[in-house]
Amino acid sequence: MKLHQFFKTIKNFLFSSANREFLIFLFFFAIAGIFWLLMTLNETYEQEFRVPVNYVEVPKSVVFTSNETDTVRVTVRDKGIVLLTYLYGDAMNPLSVNFGNHVRKNGSGEVLASELAKSITTRLAASSKIVSVKPDRLNFYYNFGDKKHLPVKFRGHISPDKLFFISEIIYTPDSIDVYASREKLDSMTVVYTDILNYSKIRDTLIVNTSLRKMTGVKMVPDNVQIKFVTDVLTEESIGNIPVEGINMPEGKVLRLFPAKVSVKFVAGVKTYQKLSAADFKVVADYEEIKANPSDKCNIRLVRQPEGISQVSLNYTQLDYLIEEHNN
Repeated sequence: MKLHQFFKTIKNFLFSSANREFLIFLFFFAIAGIFWLLMTLNETYEQEFRVPVNYVEVPKSVVFTSNETDTVRVTVRDKGIVLLTYLYGDAMNPLSVNFGNHVRKNGSGEVLASELAKSITTRLAASSKIVSVKPDRLNFYYNFGDKKHLPVKFRGHISPDKLFFISEIIYTPDSIDVYASREKLDSMTVVYTDILNYSKIRDTLIVNTSLRKMTGVKMVPDNVQIKFVTDVLTEESIGNIPVEGINMPEGKVLRLFPAKVSVKFVAGVKTYQKLSAADFKVVADYEEIKANPSDKCNIRLVRQPEGISQVSLNYTQLDYLIEEHNN
């Protein structure tokens, strides 16, 4: 009973005089829309399609050093209804190009757009006309497995904020395999990233970046992760570094006063925490003392760890005594 009442209410609503007029309006509006659409689709238009091109019959020993699949942009002129079938049909499916018919002896190959246009034309209706095919040729590159393992370096400008500095740069991976012609491989010593520009960084920065593309060069992998590790600059010093006498003749011993010195430098906090006196080497050269006799001898720093700067000794000259030791 309730269901019958519900349908009766709907019927009365739809077929009331006001709603009946609205339904009639919608009907004729739909008819007009269909008529307009048919007229529109009957007009002539130009539409660009992207058609993938695959290389087939490729020998197993061949390694492509360019894209294995290219794409051409084909502009077709015809009535809208026909172009609509191309959009949703299989006329613009990928084209297959025989690798062996287009290779050269120098590790490259070429496919002319005119050849591709002929293949596409066979898929189109008789009324359709190809207006243009871009680019006018497809070039591909290959070799027979020649490769080189090369380190990765970033390009660009990375600047830390004040009182900070880049203490370490970590690449993952730090080197990659590069496939190219033998001539190109011989001329390459490093692979660069796309340009990176970051400024005023404080915290460790991690960037995923592509490698700079080069014509006829394939990189595996073609992207890397770079970690720029930051640290805070601090001025520190380390003492109790012994001064060693070098080039001493047998039977002679160099006594220095003081026998140990300290070194002052600027480094990151993390770097400083890893340092000790053993990371530094200070010497006094007997040959220099012999050549330039004086009350004091010069000393110099000959070894220091990486990651520090503005290094200086608290003494540059020391009192000394040369003792004779007879066996």
